Amino acid sequence: MLLSCLQLTFVLLEQFVVSTFLVRPVSATMIPGRYLAHQEGLPKLPVPPLRQTCERYLAVLEPLVSEQELEHTRKLMAEFLTPGGAGERLQKGLERRAHKMENWLSDWWLQTAYLDFRMPVVVHSSPGVVLPRLEFSDRQGQIRFAAKLIAGVLDFKTMIDNETLPVEYLGGNSLCMNQYYQVLCSCRVPGPRRDSVVNHARAKRPPTFITVVHNYQFFVLEVYSSDGSLLTVDQIYMQLEKIWNSSLQTNKEPIGILTSQHRNTWAKAYANLIKDKTNKESVQAIQKSIFTVCLDAPVPRVSDEMYRSRAALQMLHGGGSRWNSGNRWFDKTLQFIIGEDGTCGLSYEHAPAEGPPIVSMVDHVVEYTKKTEMVRTPLVPLPMPQKLRFNITPEIKKDIEKAKQNMNIMVHDLDVRVIVFSHFGKNVPKSHKMSPDAFIQVALQLAYFRMYQRCCSTYESASLRMFRLGRTDTIRSASIDSLNFSRTMDDPSKPVAEKVALLEKAVKAHRAYTDMAIRGEAIDRHLLGLRLQAIEDLVSMPKVFMDTSYAVAMHYNLSTSQVPAKTDCVMCFGPVVPDGYGVCYNPMEEHINFAVSAFNSCSETNAARLAQGLEDALLDMRDLVEQMPRAKL
Repeated sequence: MLLSCLQLTFVLLEQFVVSTFLVRPVSATMIPGRYLAHQEGLPKLPVPPLRQTCERYLAVLEPLVSEQELEHTRKLMAEFLTPGGAGERLQKGLERRAHKMENWLSDWWLQTAYLDFRMPVVVHSSPGVVLPRLEFSDRQGQIRFAAKLIAGVLDFKTMIDNETLPVEYLGGNSLCMNQYYQVLCSCRVPGPRRDSVVNHARAKRPPTFITVVHNYQFFVLEVYSSDGSLLTVDQIYMQLEKIWNSSLQTNKEPIGILTSQHRNTWAKAYANLIKDKTNKESVQAIQKSIFTVCLDAPVPRVSDEMYRSRAALQMLHGGGSRWNSGNRWFDKTLQFIIGEDGTCGLSYEHAPAEGPPIVSMVDHVVEYTKKTEMVRTPLVPLPMPQKLRFNITPEIKKDIEKAKQNMNIMVHDLDVRVIVFSHFGKNVPKSHKMSPDAFIQVALQLAYFRMYQRCCSTYESASLRMFRLGRTDTIRSASIDSLNFSRTMDDPSKPVAEKVALLEKAVKAHRAYTDMAIRGEAIDRHLLGLRLQAIEDLVSMPKVFMDTSYAVAMHYNLSTSQVPAKTDCVMCFGPVVPDGYGVCYNPMEEHINFAVSAFNSCSETNAARLAQGLEDALLDMRDLVEQMPRAKL
């Protein structure tokens, strides 16, 4: 039931605005202790009132289940809320936990949403980001851009290390900055039942190197000089050229493809792999590195219309064993991907952080790569980057072949459509005094209703970073108000004024739920906490959590995320249920970038059809609101 929570925690809500592309440090020198002082000033995540959550849960179910099912759930909820009953006992346990801990939810969320999850991180958990297409088509262009990108990430890292990164704000409230300290020098590590995350950023001797992979071969690239200064773009370029030239052989085993497996399968292969001392040292080097850069081989050309969709697939899975899926280490928190054909973006492992820190870094790095290079570096000789060696036994070779087969199955099953909706962007909803995010979400509800004649459980991520160590909660986009609008929109007997009134009500309802969620008053994480408290207390699971209605509420056919960036990019991710969709969007001022995903193995879903339906819904809603002045006359 927690599958729905995996990929979707990346929305930076529309109130959050980055003032410039290039993040400016708040000081030219280090400010020790600034991060901790800021964190300690943040409020703790509250535990919402029990009755309030239960009432809101029943309201959420209203458009999703039959009246008979809803009545059954009401009875179970009344039993749950009996004075001195299960609900009250679990609520008190949560409140005690909240009093003792810095954040009552964050550890539970990390474990249940990510580290306990056993499906492959590829497609099922890790998002990809597609950057604008680059104007190069050879290795020199590829390496030059990679060198600039690496320098840009390291420039951002300097602000993290010096504690001079500007504090972010949401609706006038300062946000938790902890996730920025989790994304570099970190990596997921497979375990037989539960994974873990290692982070070396705060080690006594933090890593001074990145890893670079080309032609399935991994290299350690030191990015700091002996005096502690960062390598220049020219120096990084020369080192990347050495790596490129020394990895021309493509007959190497794609060891990285092992990380794409089911987590239990990968955990067994991992234990076998690191029995060998050389292999263990190589794996640890990848895990400790600041981040990974994947220099990808070019893939077959496609039409301009399909280019972004193909690029999204490269970011999500690499295109299969014939192409770049072996040119990855999917457990690495940050992997920047630069193809020889100009395809560029990144993939990130989701456990340590949500999208906002990634997006902020991307905006900074893209702007950094545009800087004019004024100074040419003297040709100071640098040592050859160290190639990481792997001893491939017959058993490891067998594991690699199995991983190739499973990856290719995943590749063939995933359909992603990236579209640029060019008719309007945030400007149109704003001109009608409507929240752009709510307008898009209602359009998505309308598109889904037109396809299936019903609404479905819908997840949109809300940031909880106003609270210390805050992660996310769920905005429930499917409401009785969005359903009423969807039912009425195509009814020719209904007047325009009525349709507009229902649209405005649906938009306001979504906005109200959004505001509630970011204040820590949404229902999903509270319900999760009550369930986990029952498990921790070793008491029987309350019937309300064993109910059919609960299963319906947690089955997110629409998994959605708004990821607004200054850069003209789009994030993408796979569906979280077999018969679902993943929908991510970046609303720019005058256009919107959408990525829609579905599984080919499900006959009921179709990414292209939903993408087209979303375009039609947005246009129809614009036409509707623009008719209103004439309708009033």
